[in-house]
Amino acid sequence: MKKKNQAAYTDEFREQIAKLSISGKPVAQIVKEYGIAKSTVVNWTIRYQGTGSFREADNRSAEETELIKLRKENKQLLMEVDILKQAALIMSRK
Repeated sequence: MKKKNQAAYTDEFREQIAKLSISGKPVAQIVKEYGIAKSTVVNWTIRYQGTGSFREADNRSAEETELIKLRKENKQLLMEVDILKQAALIMSRK
């Protein structure tokens, strides 16, 4: 989910910035030249070195992916239990 003020950068641009950082160009200089936050440059560099992808889903471990799946499933099951409780209350009133 993008924030309101977050700029949309292409993957090619992110890759270029990450390669500049990896090649040894100081992060402070990259930040000054391109007007990007230092944390953004660092995050892009870490992601690029890790998997070569900038998507969150591509950079998750198997455990993180499973945890997200289980949380969604848990939320769905809790909603279903609530619906069944409400249905039982309605049926018991008749």
